[in-house]
Amino acid sequence: MASVPAVLRSEWTKIRTVSSTVWTLTGALLVTVAMGAGISLLMNVTFDQLSEVQQLTFDPTVVSFSGMVLGQLAMVVFGVLVVGTEYSSGMIRTSLAAVPQRGAFLFGKVAVASALALAVGLVTSFVSFFVGQALLGEHRTTIGADHVLRAVIGGGLYMGLIAVFSMGVAAMLRSPLLSMGILVPFFFLVSQILVAVPKVQDVARYFPDQAGSAIMQVVPGGLGQEPLPYGPWGGLGIMVLWVVAALAGGYLVLRKRDA
Repeated sequence: MASVPAVLRSEWTKIRTVSSTVWTLTGALLVTVAMGAGISLLMNVTFDQLSEVQQLTFDPTVVSFSGMVLGQLAMVVFGVLVVGTEYSSGMIRTSLAAVPQRGAFLFGKVAVASALALAVGLVTSFVSFFVGQALLGEHRTTIGADHVLRAVIGGGLYMGLIAVFSMGVAAMLRSPLLSMGILVPFFFLVSQILVAVPKVQDVARYFPDQAGSAIMQVVPGGLGQEPLPYGPWGGLGIMVLWVVAALAGGYLVLRKRDA
């Protein structure tokens, strides 16, 4: 029977020695900061062109997080690779032979990968915020302003939860190609399109990415958008429920099916 510390050490070794996972996390940080910086600079230059409502509800914190739309995709790839690569390579048989307790195997992997994703998410969130605010000029806010620190920490939590949700989906589907083929279009296209369609947006607002991103808002209905039916922590709570459901599904599949 493998001990928990041994399982955690094993999973840490797997993650840090695979270059694709390391580069994926690096990419998540770089693209998020770069895109957020670019849009922050653009908003600073074009602020006077915004409508009066958009100027009055301008949320500089959310603007600095504009790169999250790309950063979350990198986190999806990271989460899928952490779990799905063992299935595609056939190493899952060796892993389960070494750690026959399937719950310990899966949640040991998730624990290590989640801690790493959360750490990278928090660094990304703070760097994005400070770089974005520097480029917003006179329209910037400060980390000490009301609710801003909550939003910045929430941005890191959001990125980490996206990765964990993807791990659960990959554990259910047992294929990195299939998992990314579903998750990437869902987060990048389907969710973004449906939330803008009046007849279905009331449902789309409860998708994990839409609900979770509420934690990054400081100004409700920022830039003239329609206010959400839940608060920042309520939205994050909805996202957590999605993550728990995905992990539970992944565990059930791993427990009942052969490697």
